[in-house]
Amino acid sequence: MTLDAPASARPSASAALELLKPITWFAPMWAFACGAISARSSATVDPGTVTTVIAGIVLAGPLLCGASQAVNDWFDRHVDAINEPQRPIPSGRMPGRSGLYMAIGWTALSLLVAWLLGPVVGAASLLGCVFAWAYSAPPLRLKRNGWWGNAAVAISYEGLAWFTGAAVVAGGLPDMRIVLLAYLYSVGAHGIMTLNDFKSIEGDTALGVRTLPVQYGVSAAALIACLVMALPQAIVGGLLAAWGEPIYAGVVVVLLAAQSVLMRRFFADPRGLAPWYNATGTSLYVAGMMVSAFALSAVLGG
Repeated sequence: MTLDAPASARPSASAALELLKPITWFAPMWAFACGAISARSSATVDPGTVTTVIAGIVLAGPLLCGASQAVNDWFDRHVDAINEPQRPIPSGRMPGRSGLYMAIGWTALSLLVAWLLGPVVGAASLLGCVFAWAYSAPPLRLKRNGWWGNAAVAISYEGLAWFTGAAVVAGGLPDMRIVLLAYLYSVGAHGIMTLNDFKSIEGDTALGVRTLPVQYGVSAAALIACLVMALPQAIVGGLLAAWGEPIYAGVVVVLLAAQSVLMRRFFADPRGLAPWYNATGTSLYVAGMMVSAFALSAVLGG
């Protein structure tokens, strides 16, 4: 089937949900939770705060992340018709322009909810939506270059989500130390995005998508990805120690040391072991994010 399905046909609820890719929601929801925890010392925990945080988690995952996935699927529909014909749009389960309409509608709904949570949250979410459309849509289509595309995703999924979680709890601009750690973890997330590029080197090469493995080769890209992940974590450990939280800093360093052991195995076969390292090393990375969030809460509350 085909991209030329009758415009009058309606998409099923299951196809719409698949378009939003729930499996991708975890990363921004986790980062949002880290942001909320990092700023908790500046808020009184009451039912209203809990409700607001829950609304923010929904905003980060099902809404904003879901919207970005819908946008990406619409602008990738011709490529998916070749590589993943079972996807909702090329398979005809999201017929006509329904995929585009859903991308637009879900973006608008996300921004509405964001502004209801406050102007700072609204502004951060607007920036995230700009990145989502710039990543997928021409003329920019940032995904064509691994440096720019991965940066847009990393900033949105980690940095902006963390910042937004802190802003929701703080009721405005969060402390600059929170902003700094959110930035550092979004830099590191660029390496995580690169791990996802090893599975499609041939297709990306044929389509002119210049991911880091395409630009620099498998071995060099693996080294770049790991260095980009490791350096920000080392800086975070140093900052936490300097801010008077040596125990939390030590945990971050131990998690980084464990990742370095896993990296040595990953370097032996980056293409074959990228999914394995994503499941192991990346899990340690995101665990360090939560440790750092609790550390920030202690720093700001002390």
